[in-house]
Amino acid sequence: MQIGIVGLGRMGANIGRRLMKYGHSVVGYDASPDMVKAVEGATAASSLEDVVAKLDAPRTVWVMLPSGKITEETIAALGSLLAKGDTIIDGGNTFFKDDIRRAKELAKKGINYIDVGTSGGVWGLDRGYCMMIGGDTAQVQRLDPIFKTLAPGAGDIAKTPNRDKNDPRVTEGYMHAGPAGAGHFVKMVHNGIEYGLMQAYAEGFDIMRGRNSEKLPEDERFDINVSDVAEVWRRGSVVASWLLDLTAIALSKSEKLDEFTGKVEDSGEGRWTVQAAVDEAVAAPVITAALFSRFRSRSDNTFGEKLLSAMRKEFGGHIESVVPERKARDEDK
Repeated sequence: MQIGIVGLGRMGANIGRRLMKYGHSVVGYDASPDMVKAVEGATAASSLEDVVAKLDAPRTVWVMLPSGKITEETIAALGSLLAKGDTIIDGGNTFFKDDIRRAKELAKKGINYIDVGTSGGVWGLDRGYCMMIGGDTAQVQRLDPIFKTLAPGAGDIAKTPNRDKNDPRVTEGYMHAGPAGAGHFVKMVHNGIEYGLMQAYAEGFDIMRGRNSEKLPEDERFDINVSDVAEVWRRGSVVASWLLDLTAIALSKSEKLDEFTGKVEDSGEGRWTVQAAVDEAVAAPVITAALFSRFRSRSDNTFGEKLLSAMRKEFGGHIESVVPERKARDEDK
């Protein structure tokens, strides 16, 4: 099939490369001409107008840009360029309520809108992409060759019992989650869960690394090689996962991780997941705590923490203690 891709960053470019590798035709556009040139084999487009001009009807354009203003403006522009029967796919991390609104607006022009929650990151070119798709059933089915090519496939993962009557696409690594917005809603929750998993790993490894602290009795100290722990847990442990695989890779490169600041950003999905939990009155303490931990990581000390110290001093005469590592950091400033 032929498809236009707008946004040739790390994921957009690799989506194009994977599609071309398996025989599809790609018209690529990015604001940076160098990014377009880097995707060898794609038909280069110089503008959104040029993308549309180089596609055959019914046209399909996959937008792979950061969520927010740039995606909103690009989809609005494409909506004025495309015609009845054409399709816009948003593969970024858009808020699902924006998908619902866009689908309604584009439907007035006869333009189809599909949201694709896409997981796979920079590894997707070789591993494939796990996709959660929202949109009209007929249009999702029409574009199935695209989704099937991008999906990782069944691979060597053992089949789950009693699933013979279920949608076979899910065993290939992609699913039609429902109408417009459903794809990004499922991906949003996926990323919220990811926050919690990452936080649990981070805390667990921090506990192990801290076991050699001088604050502990000497016979209770263990100098644990956390890189080795990550590696052994990958092999048969109940907590094995791809995230643990990536953790093992990171620790094998740098066990102390000195090159990182520890300030962890959030791209929005965690916040949206927590808000959805509030809207639905669903308890989500792990995901919420993981999100707040990311906020906490961006400062050395918050005002609230200073106030906690002040209160402890007032009611109990507790004087702040500075651990050796923190004292050294402060003296270096």
